Formats: sequence, structure tokens, C-alpha cells
Amino acid sequence: MTLPELTREQLLHYSRHVMLPSFDMQGQERLLASKVLLIGMGGLGSAVAPYLAASGVGQLTIVDHDVVDKHNLPRQTIYTADDVGTAKVLAAQAYLNQRSPDCNVQVRQEKALHDNLHEWIEQHDVVVDCCDNLATRNLINQACVSQRKPHIMGAAIRYEGQLSVFMNQGEGPCYGCLSQLFGEQQLSCMEAGILAPVVGVVGALQAVETLKVLAKVGTPISHKVMLYDGLHGEWRSFNLPRHPQCSQCAE
Repeated sequence: MTLPELTREQLLHYSRHVMLPSFDMQGQERLLASKVLLIGMGGLGSAVAPYLAASGVGQLTIVDHDVVDKHNLPRQTIYTADDVGTAKVLAAQAYLNQRSPDCNVQVRQEKALHDNLHEWIEQHDVVVDCCDNLATRNLINQACVSQRKPHIMGAAIRYEGQLSVFMNQGEGPCYGCLSQLFGEQQLSCMEAGILAPVVGVVGALQAVETLKVLAKVGTPISHKVMLYDGLHGEWRSFNLPRHPQCSQCAE
């Protein structure tokens, strides 16, 4: 793939990235050439999207079928009271376009289903998973595994967060290897609650991992899962091997 050259204005705008060891101009050019699919514009997506757009991702496609509700506002900080009743993807697009004109923000105001997921994922380089239910996450995983696309997963509930990266290159684990260990989360944020900044913590780290994968710098947190305990201020991680009987990646 031929990378776009940074203009003088872009070189100045993204100078703090370009100064980073191993990132430099080529890393920023990779971001400008990249296409990211972000599924779910709730608390996690609201934290991830502004960082990706502002960091110079060339195209960001955001997916969500829901509208902004008043109870979203404490943790979904890109929306305001004036956005209540507006489609989340449209309100988010307006927010991002105003602040990050270099990023081409596309919207899909519909549910992520088997057929459209495969089509969308085929058109993008990385998938950022900010959805809130196991069924959709497994559909995302199936499509990412079959198309060998990186899958950056985040989740949050109560005071707790979870983060992992599944590269899906025929080696390490996929999300299915993890979901077999945890099973379905029966409680939603509506039923169990969520401390607003926790989604910001997890979402910001999803953005970090996405940028690392796209710019080809550092080491993604694949082959392991990071767990955040906001109530006690602790991080833990555990290794995640590939499950030999995983129904999604074993073959």
C-alpha cells in the first residue's frame, strides 16, 4: 500500500506523534491511510472515537442504531442535552467533524448483524468493539476471525473494565476463547450500574491499542486480558491461550 505523504500543515499538527521513537512520519502516514470500524457509540465508543479521529485516522466508520437518552450523558461525554433524541452516530459525526476535519467519519445507523458485519469488516483494517452484549461481540469475532482482521475489545460494568486485542492472524486466541471462560454477562449497565469514568479509562486504552496496531509500533496486548478494578485502583492481567476446542478459531 502506498502511504500518503504528510503535508506541512499535517506535519505540524501531528508533530507530537512524529517525535515519538519508532512512530515518526511513517507511523502517522499509516494512520492517515487507515480505515477503522467502531461498533457501539455508547460510553466506550464515545471515549474511543475522539482520540482516533484527532490522532489522524483517515476513515472512521461508527456504528450504532440507538438514539441519545438523558441517562447517557454522564458517561457518554461527546453528547449534550441538545442531542437527546438524536441518533448517536449523527450526533457523534457532528462532534468529530467539527474537531477533526482530517478524519472522514462515516456512519451506519443500524444494528450490527451477521450479513452487514462481514461486508463492513471487509472494508476496514481494524475493528474496535465497543458493544455491550455477548451475542453481537461473538458475531464481530466470527467475522474478524474469518477475515483475519484485528479486533480491539473493551467492556465495562460497575467499577470494572476489561480489555484485550485479538490479532486473528491464525495464531493466538480469539474473543471466543475468552467468552468460553466468562460466559454471558447477565447484567447490563442499566441493571448493575457503571461509574462514568471507567468507560473513559477502558475506551482510552482501546484507542491506544488501535493506534499501535495501525501504526505498527510497540506490542499489542494480545494473548492476554487486562482487568481494571476502579473501586480499589488495581490492574491485573492474565495470559489467554488459544482454546483447542474454540468453536470460532480452532479450525
